[in-house]
Amino acid sequence: MNAQTTAENFRLGAVIITMGNRPAELNALIEAVRAQEGPAVELAVVGNGAPLPPLPEGVRSVELPENLGIPGGRNVGIELFGPDGRDVDAVLFLDDDGNLPRTDSARLLREAFTGDPELGIVSFRIADPDTGVTQRRHVPRLRASDPLRSSRVTTFLGGASAVRCKVFEQAGQLPGEFFYAHEETDLAWRALDAGWAIDYRADVVLHHPITSPARHATYFHNVARNRVWLARRNLPAPLVPLYLGTWFLLTLARRPSPEALKAWWGGFRAGWREPCGPRRPMRWRTVWQLTRLGRPPII
Repeated sequence: MNAQTTAENFRLGAVIITMGNRPAELNALIEAVRAQEGPAVELAVVGNGAPLPPLPEGVRSVELPENLGIPGGRNVGIELFGPDGRDVDAVLFLDDDGNLPRTDSARLLREAFTGDPELGIVSFRIADPDTGVTQRRHVPRLRASDPLRSSRVTTFLGGASAVRCKVFEQAGQLPGEFFYAHEETDLAWRALDAGWAIDYRADVVLHHPITSPARHATYFHNVARNRVWLARRNLPAPLVPLYLGTWFLLTLARRPSPEALKAWWGGFRAGWREPCGPRRPMRWRTVWQLTRLGRPPII
């Protein structure tokens, strides 16, 4: 079977989560996914604690009675394609306030996955629809000055990504208990430890307005709590204090407001007190791999 045929047969699904408050944007995103070149991308929409508007025929959907958070909602969407998404070969994660401005994104993803059997996750480039600007925080590497440069990376952007379904089978799904913040890095570290690679692809573009992550009411609490959970779940014991100590100092250096620091400190303490799920420390070989990719797991 040649590479072209393999790419054409590679099945893509897209999981869109919504809180039900952006029906126009949701419909526009659905149409953008349906307009992709090549075989149709299967669609699944999750109403995360919210009713869904009327959806086009053939779209898989579920209305959850409560908001399960971003990773929990995406996990439900994965299962709409069968256990661990086995009805498709890879799942795109999209949010209802984003859009795909180009029609070749699905083709590029199929070619990327079929051309590299070790590729487990692709992170898209997020650009503001009006200015074309990509925020530095949306480039998932430390050397983020050139968002137009694609590269191997150590994490990915949750609402602008595609994950091979075999990753879920081998490394598990997103950590639902995180609710919001750092759930992508948790899955990324487990995927890398299972032998998969992660690419940032600048040519796969998602339009999304420039925003601040602090717009979420629980941002500072969740960021701190989940950072501790991330370390407790995934890092070898000697690296846990180094990783968390580094982030403690970085947080202070950024001089957050007293209110933000109070919320952050409350989350940091909660990260130690509350259960974080199963602990599966990564191999030292994975630590070295993260280091070679420019992101040693102490920062």
